[in-house]
Amino acid sequence: MRTSIWFVRHGQTEANRARRYLGRGDSPLTEYGLRQHAAAASRLRPLPFTHAIASPTQRTRALAEDLLQHRSIPLREDPRWLEVDQGLWEGLTYREVTRRFPADAQARWALGVDGRPTDGESLAEAAARVAAAWQELLATYRGGRILVATHATPIQLVLCFCCNIPIADHWRWRIDLGSITALDVYGASIIIRTVNTVPPLGG
Repeated sequence: MRTSIWFVRHGQTEANRARRYLGRGDSPLTEYGLRQHAAAASRLRPLPFTHAIASPTQRTRALAEDLLQHRSIPLREDPRWLEVDQGLWEGLTYREVTRRFPADAQARWALGVDGRPTDGESLAEAAARVAAAWQELLATYRGGRILVATHATPIQLVLCFCCNIPIADHWRWRIDLGSITALDVYGASIIIRTVNTVPPLGG
C-alpha cells in the first residue's frame, strides 16, 4: 500500500526577501510569493489529495488555501509542522543578531543541534516534534495522498529521517521558497519522488 506525501514550502515573504529570521512569527507575502503559490497550485491541480495539513501561520494557510482551490477536503492545522522557533532572533538579520546578541549567537552555533536562540528552540527539539508529526501522519493516513503546507526545516528533517542522515546535516537538503518535495511510502520502504522542485511562474 502506497502513502504519498507532498510537502510544499510557502512562497516568499517580506522577511524572506530581507533575509530576516522568520520562525513562528509572520510576514506578508510578496507579489513574487503570491505568484509562487499560484504556480504550485497549478502544478498540483491534477493530483487527487485525500488529506491536507498546514502549519498554523498566515503564509502556510494562504498557501494551503491556494493549493486546495476546487477541492472539498478539509484542512487540518498542526503546530508540529511549524518552522524552528527563533525566539529573540525573530525578525532580525544575522548581522543584527551578532551585534545585539554576540554571546547568544556564539553559544548557539557552538552547541550544534542543541543550540538555541534565547527564548527559542533548538534543532533537536524541532526534530522531536517533527518526527512525532511524521509518524502520526503515516499511521493516520495510511494509503492516502497527503498535502502538507509547511516550512524549509521540517521538510529537511523529514528527508533526514527517511535517508538516515544526522539532523545536523539537514542543511544539505536545499528547500527553496515555493518548492515541492514528494515521497512515496510503502511500509518501511520510502521512495523519494522529487526534492525541491520549483514550478515555473505563470505570465
